[in-house]
Amino acid sequence: MTDAASNDSVSGFPTTPGDELIFENDRVRVWAMNLEPGGMFDFHVHQHDHLILWPDAGRAQGQEYGQDDWHIIQNAERGFAIFKTLGRSGPLPPHRLRNLEDHAVTHYIIELISEESPSEGPLPTQTNGRGTTTRPHTVVTTDADGH
Repeated sequence: MTDAASNDSVSGFPTTPGDELIFENDRVRVWAMNLEPGGMFDFHVHQHDHLILWPDAGRAQGQEYGQDDWHIIQNAERGFAIFKTLGRSGPLPPHRLRNLEDHAVTHYIIELISEESPSEGPLPTQTNGRGTTTRPHTVVTTDADGH
């Protein structure tokens, strides 16, 4: 295993996209972001292409560093998945999240760490349609057989 904490900041912002490291090997790193009712996970950056998975329904609001408003909204249904290709051009802008629910919510961030992104730059965000986000995205659907 690599030491996730050894690469802990980019431009002064943490590169840990969650508060609990669940699993890590030479190919993936899995984080949980656990948010108490009204709780917030402070500014951080993502360095790797990643999948975000909401196992249960929840609502969160995001704010990018330097912005006054919390313009990013995620309304997740059970099983909401978001895939983000960052590419090789650099990390996502720093951002933070807060829980809009009256109960704790957890989502998981699965970072693809084993190889460099196949994309030169960021690609449009993809979701599975089991929720909504105000970030521009495309919905990727599968049929009943998973195709």
